[in-house]
Amino acid sequence: MSYFDWAILIFSLVGIVAYGIYKTRGPQDKDSFLKGNTEGRWWAVCLGVMATQASGITFLSTPGQGYSDGLRFVQFYLGLPIAMLIICVTFIPAFFRSGVFTAYEYLEKRFDLKTRLLTSFLFLIQRGLSAGITLYAPAIILSALFGWNFKLVILLTGIAVILYTVSGGAKAVSKTQSIQMIVMLGGLLFIFFLILYKLKGISFDQALQIAGWSGKMNAINFNFDLKDRYNFWSGIIGGAFVALAYFGTDQSQVQRYLGGQSITQSRLGLIANGLVKVPMQFFILLTGVMVFVFYQVNGSPLFFNQQVEAKILSSNHASAYQEKQTALAEISKGKQEVQSRLLQETDADPAMKTQLQNLLQQENTVRTEGKAIIKQALPDTETNDRDFIFLHFVLNHLPMGLIGLLLAVVFAATMSSTSAEITALAGTTSIDWVHRLFKRRKLDDLMIIFLTRVFTVVWGLFAIGFAMYATLFENLIQFVNLIGSLFYGTILGVFLCAFYLKYTRGHAVFTAAILSEITVIVLYNTTDIGFLWFNLIGCGLVVLIALILSAFLPLQDKKLVIPS
Repeated sequence: MSYFDWAILIFSLVGIVAYGIYKTRGPQDKDSFLKGNTEGRWWAVCLGVMATQASGITFLSTPGQGYSDGLRFVQFYLGLPIAMLIICVTFIPAFFRSGVFTAYEYLEKRFDLKTRLLTSFLFLIQRGLSAGITLYAPAIILSALFGWNFKLVILLTGIAVILYTVSGGAKAVSKTQSIQMIVMLGGLLFIFFLILYKLKGISFDQALQIAGWSGKMNAINFNFDLKDRYNFWSGIIGGAFVALAYFGTDQSQVQRYLGGQSITQSRLGLIANGLVKVPMQFFILLTGVMVFVFYQVNGSPLFFNQQVEAKILSSNHASAYQEKQTALAEISKGKQEVQSRLLQETDADPAMKTQLQNLLQQENTVRTEGKAIIKQALPDTETNDRDFIFLHFVLNHLPMGLIGLLLAVVFAATMSSTSAEITALAGTTSIDWVHRLFKRRKLDDLMIIFLTRVFTVVWGLFAIGFAMYATLFENLIQFVNLIGSLFYGTILGVFLCAFYLKYTRGHAVFTAAILSEITVIVLYNTTDIGFLWFNLIGCGLVVLIALILSAFLPLQDKKLVIPS
């Protein structure tokens, strides 16, 4: 990177941390530290909700998903607008009127203490792991590309987040997220149009044609298949349930709209998020598709992780790998010729389309063989390079300054998501566990703020530690969604019982939640069901078992009593 790129990156990161500390200086009360002082307008709520979800993984992994798999992943978000409407009608009024600091606090009011503690515990597990992955994702990729020390990148990013989060709590998160979201979207939009500019001689319409011939424009698939991760039905049903669980019961998101000025402002913020989120994800995937088109026109590397490719070319397997590079170059030349002829014709010749499909299959075969050589030469190396595709383009084809801007986008997204996560984890720990279990000792606001700051550091260090020892999944954006899908269904089922099933009781719901979570874990390890469906399965099991148990259990539940 150039000095100019470094200057942009450092200025962005230092500026965000300094701004968060500056805007939250001075004494704060419990409401301000845990909720953000309930002063957020609808647009701030919307940006905060989007920034919490849009981590560095979004801007590194999603374009790679678009490059490899086209627009199919957008189906994951089809159920989101439905979930936003349900949350606005039911969840937001219930949380606001009960005056809770955490979503799980509401469950004790409706059921009992043990149900509150169980759901908050499930949240702490899955969100704690997700916070680590949020830090891990950009660090593993950037360290591989630039040769940076992997653990040092995680440590510096985590400490930067902890600094301003400890300083201002939820208020610091809400103050910085609007700026972070503007940096993210502005940077990505600029890069998208630069990609189009670099497709010299190829119009946007022609680029879409090339992507379509290669099967990248098939956004919607109506075939029902439980084993298919992304189709219309898994998105509209499973996606709705995961969005309902994430935005409705995950404290990192609940905290964002509890900081709204009123029920109306929070509702407007979530509705705006529901309207904007799907087009935003479509745009990010489309950026990845345009990167695919760029490499179709200009030729692509055999392996997108440059550091690994450099190692293999200096090993004893260099000649075998170079043979595959030569084969790929020949295939790329053939694709370019076919695509050029197709663009010149008014009606595309089916025979040429078939020829193009054959060349694409040959390309996939050569890439697979190249990865096999890498695995043979470097057994400990991760051969999945999907998450390196977008940054490979950035580093090799963007002008000076824009590399720093893109990295600023990645780090801003990472810091935004992580700060929201560890604030929610700390708030849940201090309110749902320490403050509740020591209720008789009447902890004052200053002590609660102090404890929340301590737990912010603890959870921040946990995320840093977990990130340092995490491993790559098939695709990082899928890994995060998988972790959520294993827990969200159960948590959502508990809340749906609380909101809609008047006669279900605490002991029945508590037992149902435990049985449901065990079932989901077993199904994940023994079946090929697409992970989005676990949100529906987990939720449905909680509701069904709770209804059955409520019909047979005594009317009076035995409450969980914890001495203090």
